[in-house]
Amino acid sequence: MADAKKLVRLTYKAYLADADERLYDTTDADAAKEAGIFNEKITYAPMAYLFGSKTLFPDLEAAIEAAEIGKETTVTIPCEKAAGARNPKLIELHPIKEFYKQEINPYPGMSVSLGNRNGVIMSVAAGRVKVDFNNQLAGHDLKYVFTVTEEITDDKAKALAIIELTSGTSEGFDVAIEDKKVVVTEAETCKFDQNWAIAKYKIVADLRAAFGVERIDFVQVWDSGKKEDKKE
Repeated sequence: MADAKKLVRLTYKAYLADADERLYDTTDADAAKEAGIFNEKITYAPMAYLFGSKTLFPDLEAAIEAAEIGKETTVTIPCEKAAGARNPKLIELHPIKEFYKQEINPYPGMSVSLGNRNGVIMSVAAGRVKVDFNNQLAGHDLKYVFTVTEEITDDKAKALAIIELTSGTSEGFDVAIEDKKVVVTEAETCKFDQNWAIAKYKIVADLRAAFGVERIDFVQVWDSGKKEDKKE
């Protein structure tokens, strides 16, 4: 296999590095509850991260790569190296009827989607709604307190963690790592997941990066469910 990328698991608490240091994301369920950001649809557990996947800010990835396993590390990332400055042009006024057409009753702080863009409502007045389409992290320095809990080196565990990164779970999947390819046996749920075809593209890219292979095979199993009669 060609050069492969490293994959780790880590726990973290992410704060807006303002005066009140508000927690906005975490892998810790108790911390999320205390901060009032707990989401029961989220599984709070150490997160897998594949180096080079470009899903984290570069300075944060560099800090994670340099961190000692098992040691808590703190890094602060300035606004310009995180989500950037806020853009006033991304704060827009929209007629309230646009929201009523979608059966939305807008209120300040509400997250909305308009024209394939996500934003947060700032105010509602005189039949108009002010929406901020800036990244919610824009204009803020960010502080991360994290601990790398392990480096995943077992090939099968590594492949399953990569599937988990995109699909949210690796339950029901199986993988085989061969010399020049990775074979993924799809979970039964993939047959009924409308997003699976798109998710495959990300999984293919990450598996190629992690194992240095060009070929990724996906196997879909259709079982009749009939059991063979046992011979006496």
